[in-house]
Amino acid sequence: MRRLVLLFAAFLAACTTLPPATSLERPATHTLSNPEATPLGHALAPLVAKHAGQSGFRLLTDGTDALQMRIAVARAATQTLDLQYYIAAEDTTGRLLLAAALYAADRGVRVRLLVDDLNFDDARRLMAALSTHPNIEVRVFNPFGSTRPSVFARTETFLTRIDRFTRRMHNKAMIADGEVAIVGGRNLGDEYFSASPKLQFRDLDVLAAGPIVHDVSQSFDAFWNSEGAYPLKVVDTHSYAESDLSAARAELREHWRTQAQAVGAKPLSAAPLREQIAQEQMGLVWAPATFSVDSPRKITEPDDDYRSPPMHALAELLRGAQHEVLLLSPYFVPHEAGVKLLAGLTQRGVRVAVVTNSMASTDAVAVQAGYSPYRIPLLKNGVELYEFQPLQRTHSRLFAGSQSRASLHAKAYVIDRRTLVIGSLNFDPRSAHLNSELALVIDSPTIAGQAAKLIEQAMSPTVSYRVTLATANDEATLHALGAPDSGLVWTGAEQDATGVHLRTWSLDPEAGFVRNLLTGLFLLLPVDSQL
Repeated sequence: MRRLVLLFAAFLAACTTLPPATSLERPATHTLSNPEATPLGHALAPLVAKHAGQSGFRLLTDGTDALQMRIAVARAATQTLDLQYYIAAEDTTGRLLLAAALYAADRGVRVRLLVDDLNFDDARRLMAALSTHPNIEVRVFNPFGSTRPSVFARTETFLTRIDRFTRRMHNKAMIADGEVAIVGGRNLGDEYFSASPKLQFRDLDVLAAGPIVHDVSQSFDAFWNSEGAYPLKVVDTHSYAESDLSAARAELREHWRTQAQAVGAKPLSAAPLREQIAQEQMGLVWAPATFSVDSPRKITEPDDDYRSPPMHALAELLRGAQHEVLLLSPYFVPHEAGVKLLAGLTQRGVRVAVVTNSMASTDAVAVQAGYSPYRIPLLKNGVELYEFQPLQRTHSRLFAGSQSRASLHAKAYVIDRRTLVIGSLNFDPRSAHLNSELALVIDSPTIAGQAAKLIEQAMSPTVSYRVTLATANDEATLHALGAPDSGLVWTGAEQDATGVHLRTWSLDPEAGFVRNLLTGLFLLLPVDSQL
């Protein structure tokens, strides 16, 4: 019987396996060979010459600002517009951004959209219609669920191809004419742009301009032309006609007319982006930088000996820290190797502070379960721990928001207030071994200082709980009350009718019964390597 089950599973796996995308009728396309000849290139040329060997950067700390900048970048493209995302939702802001991409294509711009398959169903219908445009091509990376139409088929695929399911393209990049790019933590969706009434992801990304964008474009090409990037028509066999494109265009125009103002999507400046750049109105900080990215083979050809370039670069920079390391990672699962690395820093007198999600704010309870066993070892080794609160009471641009639930999603690492590492990678084994990631390493006290200030704001008791080891008095008090003792104490601000006051907790604050129960269950499961 067992042999029959194994044979049946193997048969199902074979049925769901697609040939390498490189074997299909799929043209290989590339970034511009002469991006400097575009209007954006002309605008940047004097600045690039003035700051030899450097690129320009601007942090995008506010969700609305990040949305407006993406619209401005799409409008600035005259030759090519490339978008690579883990999630591209068909919600209010997602449709506004797709409308901007369609408008660029209507102007003759070649648009390439590359989206990971895991969440692709969120935008399948609209993207399929857009893909009929002669200037738009959509590819799906690592197709897994989208090739299986029914719930049963998707479950079967999950069970028989778990090795492939767990490896995802986590990269986030938007590139115009090979001269300007936005990279960082944000996907495309309302919760990333301060536009969701239910969930607000506090996130961070960066506008990059100049020579470093060539490396970002080369990375996009590597994924776009890899064996894991399938034309949409391969994974969606429905027939779409020109009438579908016309209907989508009308729908998106109406959506822009009725929704753009409501979510603040329209750029504040009427001047084209190239003019703002040429007149040095963008607030760009020029600095040396390097771009580090995983190979698509990390997903398509898994190798236990593979060493992730962005994670390796981050680890080396951390090891070289002399005074201070600030880590902002929403999904923080250090494992013993990470604890050892950070403990080695504190033993040399380096301050190490980590801001991550709390049990109450996380959108991934399983990850929180993976992180929780390492809190006490980290604290015993002198690492500062701060956990993000689900509701915010601050006026900081990055951490302010409505009374909807807030969750940390930014990934940024500041070393000695001089170097900023910003991108898609979390400090966890998934970023190191399973997902493909990208990171910009910016050598700038100005940019690093800006990021450090944001992280310091995140450490405020109105934004995060400070986690410390329970003292003997704390444990004695809990014992006398018959209360559970976690060995930890959380301190944060709580508001009542009389104002804001500091309060302490002995268990994960505001987490609730269900989240604590799920955490306990995940701790019992052998899923640590998948976190």
